[in-house]
This record gives sequence, C-alpha cells and structure tokens, in this order.
Amino acid sequence: MNIFLPGTDQQLKALFNLFSLNQGSILVLGSGSEKIAKNLKDRYESSVFLIVEDSDTLLNSRLSLSEEREITIKLMDFTATDFNDSEFDLVYAQASISNNSRNKIVKEIKRILKPQGHFCLGEIVSLTDSQPKFIKDMFTASNISPLSIDQINNYYSSRGFQILSEKDLSYTLKDFYSDSSQILKETGSTLDEQEKSFYKKLIKKISHESNIYLNLSGAKYYGFKMLLLRLGILQG
Repeated sequence: MNIFLPGTDQQLKALFNLFSLNQGSILVLGSGSEKIAKNLKDRYESSVFLIVEDSDTLLNSRLSLSEEREITIKLMDFTATDFNDSEFDLVYAQASISNNSRNKIVKEIKRILKPQGHFCLGEIVSLTDSQPKFIKDMFTASNISPLSIDQINNYYSSRGFQILSEKDLSYTLKDFYSDSSQILKETGSTLDEQEKSFYKKLIKKISHESNIYLNLSGAKYYGFKMLLLRLGILQG
C-alpha cells in the first residue's frame, strides 16, 4: 500500500483482519491519508469522506483522488465538523489526532459515530515517564502531545469506548523515518523554487523528526500504538 505515515500500512492491514463492514459510511481524518481512503472504499464497498485541516492539503488530496468519485474530500476543523449526529459506522485516524486538540476531537468523533460504531486510531505515544528537552522541543514544534503507551487505553475507555484490539506498531517508525529521509534526498533536488517554498515547512519538519528518531535515540522515548474501539450505546 505504501502509506507514508507513522504506522505505515500496518494499521490498515490490522484493521482489515479485525473488522468487517458492507456498504457503510466511513470517515478518514488527516493529511497523507488518500491511499487509506481508497483502500477503505475498495475493501468495504462503502462511501468515504476524507477531511483535512488546511487548503493546501485539500488541493493535493483532491488531485490525488480526482478519479475516485465515491470519496468526498472536505476542509474541516476536526473539533467541529459539519456532519450529523450518529452518521458514521467507522472513523479512521492515523497519526492525525496526537495533538493538543485531542480531547475536543474525540468528543466530536463520539458525536458523529453511530451507537456501537467503530473508531480505528493510531497515535504517537511516549515510552518513558519523562523525556529529554530535545524530545519535548520536537513534540512542541510538531504539535504532538503524546499519551503514555501505558495510559492510552484508559484514556479511551474512560470516554465511553470499548477496546476491541490493540497493537504496538512502534517498529514501523524506523521504516517511516528511513523512507522519509530517502524520499527527501531523492526529491529535494528535483523541486523547483515554487515547490520548495510550498514544501519547505513539511521538509524541515520531517528532516528534524527523522534525524531525532534515527540518529539521536528517539526510539527510546516515543513509539506508535493502534487501537480498535467500539462506542458504547450511551454517549456523553
């Protein structure tokens, strides 16, 4: 699948082994999730919405999925979407909600999920009780607010979700950051000035994160965990 996100293709493969759906409604959150949306549409023969939070990503997503008429792409704030209550059978988020808005995003996901609806998520998680300053600085710069790998289950269960399955996908980060570094090396010299300006922030962010994870022992301090959750009948 070649999914260019933390968790790579392993989160989606795990979901496919665990979850069945036929012609339901699916919501995908986050940039870089175009291949995920397409695979979910094909696997479950369902209508899929993909929402992103900035206009540049919206244009890129629409270009990437221009031939996928059953996938609707919209610009929305993840904390306050335009969807109806109890609209979706499945919400999917891969490395897109591990930030300071998590509480509000999860509250919104509960609102738009059907009773007994499913939530598949993958989050950056901290592996130690404390992190050195350079790790904390990277989290701040990248707008990452990780839960502890030992506390993430309790976070979601205390918000009315049943944990159906969990999987530590921390091992995927090495491949993700290695691939990131290689792609940047291969494509950096081919970008024109306009493209370099457009991707400057992203390239800087990925380069910094890759260096920390691969060369500065980042793997000791943070990882990636997947959960498959089911929403209880009572919401609140």
